[in-house]
Amino acid sequence: MSLKYGLYLPQGFTQELAGIEDPVEAYETLTRLAQTADQSGYDSVWIPDHFITAPPSQEMIFECWTTAAALARDTKRVRIGQLVTANSYRNPALQAKMASTLDVLSHGRLTFGIGAGWYEPDFRAYGYAYPDGPERLRQLQEAVQVILAMWTQEEATFEGNYYQMRGAINQPKGVQQPHIPLMIAGSGEQVTLKLVARYGDACNLQGDLATLEHKFAVLKQHCKTIGRDYESIHRTALTLCIIGDTDEQARAL
Repeated sequence: MSLKYGLYLPQGFTQELAGIEDPVEAYETLTRLAQTADQSGYDSVWIPDHFITAPPSQEMIFECWTTAAALARDTKRVRIGQLVTANSYRNPALQAKMASTLDVLSHGRLTFGIGAGWYEPDFRAYGYAYPDGPERLRQLQEAVQVILAMWTQEEATFEGNYYQMRGAINQPKGVQQPHIPLMIAGSGEQVTLKLVARYGDACNLQGDLATLEHKFAVLKQHCKTIGRDYESIHRTALTLCIIGDTDEQARAL
């Protein structure tokens, strides 16, 4: 499997747009970087799903899905994804419909990233309930089933503890076949990686090489348990990358 590189765009979450006073200029800065990635051989661009900065401040931050829709028009080749959608912020049936539309807008370039959500200030400030981790994971487990049903069934029906659908129609379902790639983020070995093995087309982890090696081994075992081809899962990691003209220069930075 070849190594591919994606670019985590400056959406504002870590205050990387600080100092830019004009919101249009801030948006154009983000767009120019996405277009540079599009023209420079990067495989993908990614947008975090947060509402306020870390730590909370008055600095600008752009909403994930509307930004992704704009980038679908402003780029031509590069894949577009969320790193990652916080499940609790949007009803998953609606979220699946949004993703289907975005896949069409991008001519089939969407990778739909989703996770349980973790940044408590977002939840509290915008009035969302912030249940404990196990409950957020139970919600995520139902949500990925809802989303896949919306992408694959003519009239999607689901009866869960958190989400319900009764004959939901979603047309168009998107461009990609058999459906939009679903990336599930998180490294929990007992729940999240099992969800990846059962439902995910891709996973996203964080950590050093030893941590990643261990987590991928756990995922491989979960795949073996349910009879899933481990190699069919696209394995990704979010990490910092320091670029220099030489190895020595990069290390010095």
